[in-house]
Amino acid sequence: MKQIDEDLSSDQAFFSLDSGIGSSKGSVTISSPGCLNGSLGISDTMSTFVPSNTVSPIVKGAANDGAVEHCSSSMLAAVATSGSTDACADTGSSTIVTVDTVIVGRRFHENVELREGEGIIVLRDPQNVKDPDAIKVLYAAFECEEMLGYLPRELAKVLAPLMDKHYVECEGLVVGLPERHLDNVPIQITIQKCKSDNQRNDDPNYWQPLWENFISAVRTGNFQQPSSAIYQTNFNLMIADVIANHTHVFSDQEKSFLGSFKLLSDDGQRLFVRIYTRKGPWFRKSSISYREISDLEHAVMELKLAGYIDVLSCTDDPSEYDMKEILDVLSVPEMKEILKELPKNNTSCTRRHGLLSTLLSSYHSGACAALPKRILKWTGTCIKISKMADVLLWRVQRLFFLNGDQDLSSFLLVEFGVVKFPDYACSVSHRIFQERSDLLEYEEAVQVAQVMDESLDNNSMELVTRCIDLSENRLCTMPEQENTTSSEPSPSFFSCFSAFWVYSKILTLGVSVYERDHRYEDAIRILKRLLSKVACDRRRGYWTLRLSVDLEHTGRPNESLSIAEGGVVDPWVRSGSKFALQRRVLRLSKPPRRWKVPSYAAHVKRNIIEVNIEGRPLNCETGAKNVFYGYDGELCGVEQLALQYYADEGGGWQGSHSEGGIWMTIFGLLMWDVIFSDIQDVFQSKFQTAPLDLETDDFYKSRKDLVESQLKKIQDGMAEEMLISSWELHQGTSCRGVNWDRHSLTDLRAVVACIGGRRLASLLRHLAIDYRSWSSGMPDLLLWRFLDERGVGEAKLVEVKGPRDQLSEQQRAWILVLMDFGFDVEVCKVSPVSKRR
Repeated sequence: MKQIDEDLSSDQAFFSLDSGIGSSKGSVTISSPGCLNGSLGISDTMSTFVPSNTVSPIVKGAANDGAVEHCSSSMLAAVATSGSTDACADTGSSTIVTVDTVIVGRRFHENVELREGEGIIVLRDPQNVKDPDAIKVLYAAFECEEMLGYLPRELAKVLAPLMDKHYVECEGLVVGLPERHLDNVPIQITIQKCKSDNQRNDDPNYWQPLWENFISAVRTGNFQQPSSAIYQTNFNLMIADVIANHTHVFSDQEKSFLGSFKLLSDDGQRLFVRIYTRKGPWFRKSSISYREISDLEHAVMELKLAGYIDVLSCTDDPSEYDMKEILDVLSVPEMKEILKELPKNNTSCTRRHGLLSTLLSSYHSGACAALPKRILKWTGTCIKISKMADVLLWRVQRLFFLNGDQDLSSFLLVEFGVVKFPDYACSVSHRIFQERSDLLEYEEAVQVAQVMDESLDNNSMELVTRCIDLSENRLCTMPEQENTTSSEPSPSFFSCFSAFWVYSKILTLGVSVYERDHRYEDAIRILKRLLSKVACDRRRGYWTLRLSVDLEHTGRPNESLSIAEGGVVDPWVRSGSKFALQRRVLRLSKPPRRWKVPSYAAHVKRNIIEVNIEGRPLNCETGAKNVFYGYDGELCGVEQLALQYYADEGGGWQGSHSEGGIWMTIFGLLMWDVIFSDIQDVFQSKFQTAPLDLETDDFYKSRKDLVESQLKKIQDGMAEEMLISSWELHQGTSCRGVNWDRHSLTDLRAVVACIGGRRLASLLRHLAIDYRSWSSGMPDLLLWRFLDERGVGEAKLVEVKGPRDQLSEQQRAWILVLMDFGFDVEVCKVSPVSKRR
């Protein structure tokens, strides 16, 4: 990135860097695929159960403060159980479970020395920004608070609720050391149910399901280590499918290169796929050892000659490679030894980042020109995926999965039963990329987006500005959306796979950057550019609102008012953005600017019912998360405090704090057949959890009769029956918005019964017409209660606000819509107990 030419028109300078950007082995960005691990060896003497829902290396490892864990193909972070009691025979009577698992995230805690047989403890890390269920692993010694890493995400997911309520006690030990310094560390932990006062006093109907869910999670798996043969088969299948369906976007040379893969020997194919699914980019050749590869030397030479890998040995010139990537192969002790050999070395760094920086600066300054040879002296021969293979296979994965989040692991998730994708027909009549040039432009735009993300993470504002300027220049040279012509227009929901859409997204982010730096004129210029170039897009609401606000910041209230008035009548301005613009018009249009009161004034100014409750706060710090003592004396947030209030003196309500989650689940279950109906082009692969048009206007338009038919049944009182049927038919199947774990069928049935068919049908129609605009901002709490034994009930929705919190425009818009549908909606404001009281 440092080599970017000053002239933004020089495209080649921007993308000629060998930085891996846009490739599948690039830095941690939206398009970097996940890693795959092997499996953890389990003792034959143990009664083991490898759970299908804890393949953490396949599903991304435990969150570790934003870091991505190192993945090793020799170890599967699965969980095995055995215990002094038969944990799988009777979940009700089990009290102790022994779990064999691993520590993930070692890459970011490698300075802590590993000691086999050492005792460990696990502690919750609820403030982890990437995973609120995160559980960290530390040495058990009181005087040694050294963090080793985290438990795998899927294990933490079922263990965290038990730890939060102090229902279990955990202890363990390191049972072995990994072969390589960044591999996952095998450990054994023992989880024992407590007999605490909390557990005795709490409703067993609450805590017992948590324990049973934990037991189920560690016993239901039926898979073993994924072999190279499975990877190999799936890899060939993916390449063959893409070449067959997207042959027009590959050059003859590229097709020949990809086609040559099937001509490789089994050893060559299996070695390449194994390397490709590991986190690199460089690997020590000495660290590669797979039983299914009979001749490693021959496989390495075959892949090198075919152009699939690069090999770096002591006799090669390393100058063409990124030195930072090569240094990354070293362990911290090895870096320290190399630094000792350097003349005039006064560094006192002990952490990996500091050691890397010192070695890099020594190399670039010429103080250690022989650094590459010294590195290879420690590592021996190293190999990496070649640039051409990396770029082409990144493209293959993009075309096959149509996103940057899925990779080869999706095959394994299905084969192991970890994930079940819905049944639907793939009826394809249009190409997503009409020409090869369309794909190349899209790839280039994605690369710019990734550079933008990395630059923001690194606070490199100069590079951020370059990305914004480049995106603006690209957008200017492209035709407006409505003016694009082709022999057969593609569906509108394909627009997100265009360079035009990606550049507009970069510029939208750029607006927020400029506003943060008070560069309002630059933000205004970009917003006007976006509104003039993009005519049919829901983001027009956000752009119009920000343009009106920024114009007012620059002292142009009349122009700000005109922009807001235009936005109010724009059909693409919806939900919270439209409501915010209406409020701006009412505020700015007072006489003498405007004399006529807008027709929507009364609607916008409607009163919203408010309820005020008091709580005893733990903290009153500005900007900190509000924490209160609940009615039961336990610490809780404002939403939990409100739930306790409504369950007690607020009227005996049952409830759930899920914001829009429970509504998305109900929508998915009741509209399942509509969502996965046979519509042209909306399903392009077998790994989708929703049609491509779900968040567009096309969803309702192309299924209007189906949607209205379902809504008629719901309005006629059949919702509960439909819900039960859908749950039983599809339980466990992945569907956008449906959370099988968070909401029980009993609660969902109660919600549907208490809401009533007419109100429920109105809300679901609203989501079907505009899922994207209305899938966020719903009230925090959904409450329900039954009034008699016949099942007659009522429901209430509550938005909870703590001290100093205000309703967002989207939340206000939702509340008014729900009031129009006949829902009982109110705002609950939580304030600290007064000092006098």
